[in-house]
Amino acid sequence: MISPIALTIAGSDSSGGAGIQADLKTFSALGVYGASVIAALTAQNTKGVSAIHMVPPDFIRAQMDAVFSDLDVRAVKIGMLGTEAAIISVAEKLTAWAGPQIVLDPVMVAGSGDPLLDGGAEFALRAHLLPLADIVTPNIPEAARLLGAAEAVDEKMMVSQGELLLSLGAKAVLMKGGHGSGPEAVDIFLDGSNIVRLAADRIRTKHTHGTGCTLASAITASLAKGMTMLDAVREAKVYLTNALIKADDLAIGHGSGPVHHFYALWPKIA
Repeated sequence: MISPIALTIAGSDSSGGAGIQADLKTFSALGVYGASVIAALTAQNTKGVSAIHMVPPDFIRAQMDAVFSDLDVRAVKIGMLGTEAAIISVAEKLTAWAGPQIVLDPVMVAGSGDPLLDGGAEFALRAHLLPLADIVTPNIPEAARLLGAAEAVDEKMMVSQGELLLSLGAKAVLMKGGHGSGPEAVDIFLDGSNIVRLAADRIRTKHTHGTGCTLASAITASLAKGMTMLDAVREAKVYLTNALIKADDLAIGHGSGPVHHFYALWPKIA
Protein backbone atom coordinates (compact mmCIF):
# COMPACT_ATOMS: atom_id res chain seq x y z
CA MET A 1 0.00 0.00 0.00
CA ILE A 2 1.26 3.45 -0.90
CA SER A 3 0.30 6.01 1.73
CA PRO A 4 -1.10 9.26 0.34
CA ILE A 5 0.98 12.19 1.58
CA ALA A 6 -0.19 15.75 2.20
CA LEU A 7 1.87 18.75 3.27
CA THR A 8 0.81 21.68 5.39
CA ILE A 9 2.67 25.00 5.18
CA ALA A 10 1.35 27.15 8.00
CA GLY A 11 1.84 28.49 11.51
CA SER A 12 2.12 26.46 14.68
CA ASP A 13 -0.61 26.81 17.32
CA SER A 14 0.86 26.11 20.75
CA SER A 15 -2.56 25.09 22.10
CA GLY A 16 -3.00 22.49 19.35
CA GLY A 17 -6.38 23.58 18.01
CA ALA A 18 -5.52 25.36 14.78
CA GLY A 19 -2.68 25.75 12.29
CA ILE A 20 -0.11 23.00 11.77
CA GLN A 21 -1.49 20.94 14.64
CA ALA A 22 -5.08 21.00 13.36
CA ASP A 23 -3.87 20.17 9.87
CA LEU A 24 -1.85 17.15 10.97
CA LYS A 25 -4.71 15.89 13.14
CA THR A 26 -7.09 16.20 10.20
CA PHE A 27 -4.72 14.42 7.81
CA SER A 28 -4.33 11.59 10.32
CA ALA A 29 -8.06 11.31 11.04
CA LEU A 30 -8.71 10.97 7.31
CA GLY A 31 -6.04 8.37 6.67
CA VAL A 32 -3.36 10.55 5.10
CA TYR A 33 0.30 10.88 6.12
CA GLY A 34 1.07 14.48 7.01
CA ALA A 35 4.27 16.45 6.57
CA SER A 36 4.76 20.04 7.69
CA VAL A 37 6.62 23.24 6.90
CA ILE A 38 6.35 25.72 9.76
CA ALA A 39 6.16 29.35 8.64
CA ALA A 40 5.45 30.93 12.02
CA LEU A 41 5.32 30.11 15.72
CA THR A 42 2.40 31.48 17.69
CA ALA A 43 1.91 31.66 21.43
CA GLN A 44 -1.83 31.16 21.60
CA ASN A 45 -4.58 29.30 23.38
CA THR A 46 -8.35 29.08 23.21
CA LYS A 47 -8.62 32.72 24.32
CA GLY A 48 -6.33 34.42 21.81
CA VAL A 49 -2.85 35.01 20.37
CA SER A 50 -0.29 36.58 22.71
CA ALA A 51 2.86 36.47 20.54
CA ILE A 52 4.06 35.56 17.04
CA HIS A 53 7.57 34.63 15.93
CA MET A 54 8.08 34.52 12.18
CA VAL A 55 10.32 31.83 10.69
CA PRO A 56 13.02 33.28 8.39
CA PRO A 57 12.16 32.84 4.69
CA ASP A 58 15.38 30.93 3.95
CA PHE A 59 14.45 28.34 6.59
CA ILE A 60 10.95 28.02 5.10
CA ARG A 61 12.59 27.30 1.75
CA ALA A 62 14.94 24.78 3.36
CA GLN A 63 12.01 22.92 4.93
CA MET A 64 10.17 22.80 1.60
CA ASP A 65 13.23 21.48 -0.24
CA ALA A 66 13.72 18.80 2.43
CA VAL A 67 10.13 17.59 2.12
CA PHE A 68 9.71 17.76 -1.65
CA SER A 69 13.10 16.20 -2.42
CA ASP A 70 12.15 13.04 -0.49
CA LEU A 71 8.38 12.65 -0.11
CA ASP A 72 5.79 12.05 -2.82
CA VAL A 73 3.50 14.91 -1.79
CA ARG A 74 0.16 14.76 -3.60
CA ALA A 75 -1.51 17.87 -2.12
CA VAL A 76 -0.42 20.97 -0.21
CA LYS A 77 -2.40 23.10 2.21
CA ILE A 78 -1.20 26.67 2.75
CA GLY A 79 -2.31 28.49 5.88
CA MET A 80 -0.77 31.31 7.90
CA LEU A 81 2.36 32.73 6.28
CA GLY A 82 2.37 36.13 7.93
CA THR A 83 4.74 38.21 5.79
CA GLU A 84 5.35 39.19 2.19
CA ALA A 85 8.78 37.54 2.24
CA ALA A 86 7.32 34.24 3.45
CA ILE A 87 4.59 34.33 0.80
CA ILE A 88 7.06 34.97 -2.01
CA SER A 89 9.38 32.21 -0.75
CA VAL A 90 6.55 29.67 -0.63
CA ALA A 91 5.30 30.68 -4.09
CA GLU A 92 8.78 30.33 -5.58
CA LYS A 93 9.30 26.87 -4.11
CA LEU A 94 5.84 25.64 -5.09
CA THR A 95 6.61 26.71 -8.65
CA ALA A 96 9.98 24.96 -8.57
CA TRP A 97 8.49 21.76 -7.12
CA ALA A 98 5.43 21.79 -9.37
CA GLY A 99 3.01 18.88 -9.21
CA PRO A 100 0.91 18.70 -6.03
CA GLN A 101 -2.54 20.25 -5.89
CA ILE A 102 -2.61 23.41 -3.80
CA VAL A 103 -5.28 24.41 -1.28
CA LEU A 104 -4.93 28.03 -0.17
CA ASP A 105 -6.57 29.05 3.09
CA PRO A 106 -5.95 32.84 3.12
CA VAL A 107 -5.43 33.19 6.86
CA MET A 108 -5.40 36.87 7.83
CA VAL A 109 -7.06 37.07 11.23
CA ALA A 110 -7.40 34.48 13.99
CA GLY A 111 -10.85 33.47 15.17
CA SER A 112 -10.14 35.52 18.29
CA GLY A 113 -9.71 38.63 16.12
CA ASP A 114 -5.91 38.80 16.37
CA PRO A 115 -4.18 39.77 13.09
CA LEU A 116 -2.04 37.04 11.51
CA LEU A 117 -0.96 38.70 8.26
CA ASP A 118 1.00 41.91 7.78
CA GLY A 119 -0.98 44.53 5.91
CA GLY A 120 1.58 44.73 3.10
CA ALA A 121 1.41 40.97 2.61
CA GLU A 122 -2.15 40.99 1.26
CA PHE A 123 -0.98 42.15 -2.18
CA ALA A 124 1.66 39.39 -2.25
CA LEU A 125 -1.00 36.82 -1.39
CA ARG A 126 -3.18 37.97 -4.29
CA ALA A 127 -0.31 38.33 -6.74
CA HIS A 128 1.82 35.27 -5.96
CA LEU A 129 -0.31 32.56 -4.35
CA LEU A 130 -3.83 32.97 -5.75
CA PRO A 131 -2.65 32.15 -9.31
CA LEU A 132 -1.06 28.92 -8.02
CA ALA A 133 -4.09 27.75 -6.05
CA ASP A 134 -6.20 24.85 -7.25
CA ILE A 135 -8.73 26.09 -4.70
CA VAL A 136 -8.86 29.05 -2.32
CA THR A 137 -11.08 28.83 0.78
CA PRO A 138 -11.85 32.30 2.20
CA ASN A 139 -14.48 33.03 4.80
CA ILE A 140 -16.65 36.10 4.29
CA PRO A 141 -14.27 38.62 5.98
CA GLU A 142 -11.22 37.15 4.21
CA ALA A 143 -12.84 37.36 0.78
CA ALA A 144 -13.74 40.99 1.43
CA ARG A 145 -10.16 41.82 2.43
CA LEU A 146 -8.68 40.02 -0.56
CA LEU A 147 -10.93 42.00 -2.88
CA GLY A 148 -10.94 45.32 -1.03
CA ALA A 149 -14.73 45.09 -0.91
CA ALA A 150 -17.57 45.09 1.60
CA GLU A 151 -18.36 41.79 3.30
CA ALA A 152 -20.95 39.67 1.54
CA VAL A 153 -24.36 39.81 3.20
CA ASP A 154 -26.13 37.18 1.11
CA GLU A 155 -25.46 34.26 -1.22
CA LYS A 156 -25.65 36.43 -4.32
CA MET A 157 -22.76 38.55 -3.03
CA MET A 158 -20.83 35.41 -2.10
CA VAL A 159 -21.14 34.14 -5.67
CA SER A 160 -20.09 37.51 -7.09
CA GLN A 161 -17.02 37.68 -4.87
CA GLY A 162 -16.15 34.08 -5.66
CA GLU A 163 -16.20 34.89 -9.36
CA LEU A 164 -13.88 37.84 -8.75
CA LEU A 165 -11.42 35.56 -6.96
CA LEU A 166 -11.53 33.19 -9.93
CA SER A 167 -10.64 36.13 -12.15
CA LEU A 168 -7.51 36.68 -10.02
CA GLY A 169 -6.22 33.25 -11.00
CA ALA A 170 -7.56 30.65 -8.58
CA LYS A 171 -8.84 27.54 -10.37
CA ALA A 172 -11.66 27.06 -7.87
CA VAL A 173 -13.09 28.93 -4.88
CA LEU A 174 -14.95 27.80 -1.79
CA MET A 175 -16.73 30.79 -0.26
CA LYS A 176 -17.30 29.77 3.36
CA GLY A 177 -20.47 30.94 5.07
CA GLY A 178 -19.62 30.16 8.67
CA HIS A 179 -19.63 33.87 9.53
CA GLY A 180 -23.15 34.25 8.18
CA SER A 181 -26.40 33.91 10.07
CA GLY A 182 -29.48 31.74 9.86
CA PRO A 183 -30.12 28.07 10.58
CA GLU A 184 -27.82 26.85 7.80
CA ALA A 185 -24.09 27.31 7.23
CA VAL A 186 -23.95 27.76 3.46
CA ASP A 187 -20.71 27.45 1.50
CA ILE A 188 -20.57 28.11 -2.22
CA PHE A 189 -18.19 26.28 -4.56
CA LEU A 190 -17.21 27.81 -7.90
CA ASP A 191 -14.78 26.53 -10.53
CA GLY A 192 -15.65 28.60 -13.58
CA SER A 193 -18.06 25.97 -14.90
CA ASN A 194 -20.12 25.10 -11.83
CA ILE A 195 -21.67 26.98 -8.94
CA VAL A 196 -22.64 24.57 -6.17
CA ARG A 197 -24.47 25.48 -2.98
CA LEU A 198 -23.32 23.37 -0.01
CA ALA A 199 -25.50 23.70 3.08
CA ALA A 200 -25.39 22.10 6.52
CA ASP A 201 -27.20 22.81 9.75
CA ARG A 202 -25.44 25.54 11.73
CA ILE A 203 -23.98 23.89 14.83
CA ARG A 204 -24.54 25.81 18.05
CA THR A 205 -21.22 25.50 19.89
CA LYS A 206 -18.60 27.95 21.10
CA HIS A 207 -15.88 25.42 20.28
CA THR A 208 -14.94 26.57 16.80
CA HIS A 209 -11.18 27.09 17.17
CA GLY A 210 -9.43 25.91 14.00
CA THR A 211 -12.49 25.40 11.82
CA GLY A 212 -10.98 27.10 8.77
CA CYS A 213 -7.71 25.18 9.07
CA THR A 214 -9.60 21.93 9.54
CA LEU A 215 -11.82 22.39 6.49
CA ALA A 216 -8.92 23.32 4.22
CA SER A 217 -6.78 20.43 5.45
CA ALA A 218 -9.69 18.00 5.03
CA ILE A 219 -9.98 19.10 1.40
CA THR A 220 -6.23 18.60 1.04
CA ALA A 221 -6.38 15.11 2.51
CA SER A 222 -9.12 14.04 0.11
CA LEU A 223 -7.22 15.48 -2.85
CA ALA A 224 -4.14 13.52 -1.75
CA LYS A 225 -6.29 10.39 -1.87
CA GLY A 226 -7.27 11.13 -5.46
CA MET A 227 -10.75 12.62 -5.12
CA THR A 228 -12.06 15.21 -7.54
CA MET A 229 -12.13 18.76 -6.24
CA LEU A 230 -15.89 18.94 -5.73
CA ASP A 231 -16.00 15.54 -4.03
CA ALA A 232 -13.11 16.60 -1.78
CA VAL A 233 -14.99 19.75 -0.79
CA ARG A 234 -18.17 17.80 -0.07
CA GLU A 235 -16.32 15.24 2.06
CA ALA A 236 -14.49 17.99 3.95
CA LYS A 237 -17.72 19.79 4.81
CA VAL A 238 -19.22 16.57 6.19
CA TYR A 239 -16.09 15.94 8.25
CA LEU A 240 -16.04 19.46 9.69
CA THR A 241 -19.76 19.39 10.47
CA ASN A 242 -19.33 16.18 12.46
CA ALA A 243 -16.23 17.54 14.19
CA LEU A 244 -18.30 20.57 15.26
CA ILE A 245 -21.22 18.41 16.41
CA LYS A 246 -18.82 16.47 18.65
CA ALA A 247 -16.80 19.52 19.78
CA ASP A 248 -18.70 19.78 23.06
CA ASP A 249 -17.53 16.26 23.96
CA LEU A 250 -14.09 17.78 24.56
CA ALA A 251 -13.25 20.16 27.39
CA ILE A 252 -10.15 21.96 26.16
CA GLY A 253 -9.25 25.40 27.55
CA HIS A 254 -11.40 28.20 28.92
CA GLY A 255 -12.27 30.00 25.68
CA SER A 256 -13.28 28.86 22.22
CA GLY A 257 -12.04 25.29 22.22
CA PRO A 258 -11.08 23.16 19.22
CA VAL A 259 -13.33 20.98 17.12
CA HIS A 260 -13.10 17.23 17.71
CA HIS A 261 -10.80 16.02 14.94
CA PHE A 262 -10.88 12.41 16.15
CA TYR A 263 -14.61 12.12 16.81
CA ALA A 264 -14.79 8.90 14.79
CA LEU A 265 -11.79 7.30 16.50
CA TRP A 266 -11.92 8.27 20.17
CA PRO A 267 -14.46 6.83 22.57
CA LYS A 268 -16.70 9.44 24.16
CA ILE A 269 -15.21 10.64 27.44
CA ALA A 270 -17.62 10.15 30.33
